Amino acid sequence: MARLHRHQLVHLTPAAWERLRTGARDAVERECLTLWASRGLPLVVTQQRCDAGAEPASIAMGLSAPLRWESRRIGVSAARSEVMFFDEFPAARAVSKLLPASARAAWDDLCRAAFACGVQPRVYGSYGWQALSAMVHVRADSDADLWVGVTDAGQADQVAALLAGAEIPGLRLDGELVFDGDNAVSWREWLTWRAGGVRSILVKSMGGSRLVTELGEIVRDVKAAA
Repeated sequence: MARLHRHQLVHLTPAAWERLRTGARDAVERECLTLWASRGLPLVVTQQRCDAGAEPASIAMGLSAPLRWESRRIGVSAARSEVMFFDEFPAARAVSKLLPASARAAWDDLCRAAFACGVQPRVYGSYGWQALSAMVHVRADSDADLWVGVTDAGQADQVAALLAGAEIPGLRLDGELVFDGDNAVSWREWLTWRAGGVRSILVKSMGGSRLVTELGEIVRDVKAAA
């Protein structure tokens, strides 16, 4: 049974889509869900309504609608038996053509540098949804949100420094470092915390959010960390 993790995508069965469309809260939500179902588009796993260590009977999930529906956030739930398969948001290198032309060379350089660090950044948020749906999600002021899976604090330091030093013309980078698929921190906040600028850092997981002060509360193996 697949373990849920942050930013994970879910593809549902036709029967599940019909149930969700029938139970839509209003006409706008029904229209959006109908289009999602007809195109076989995914939903994203969201915060779960149980302890992070337990397997929920149903999975909380949702989507961020395109601009034609005012970027409405729609939340639903489905049983695991209604899931056909899980997937991931696109790799950063795959969305270069969605970016302003002036940003593409620097973006490609960033992707290559991340690969050299042993990580695979993935794009979520507006750019991620636009890559998936082929509809307009990106606004003029949209950030490029990246989530990067990291194995330890040393790699997290390296990746956060790489992102902080990247200069992408006309584009602001944001996003998360994700440890072991679940403990996620803003890479900007990570840099400040590691430098001693703040005493605690906000950690997000499938079960909720919490403030932590110790590295061991985020990273399981801290031998090579501090």
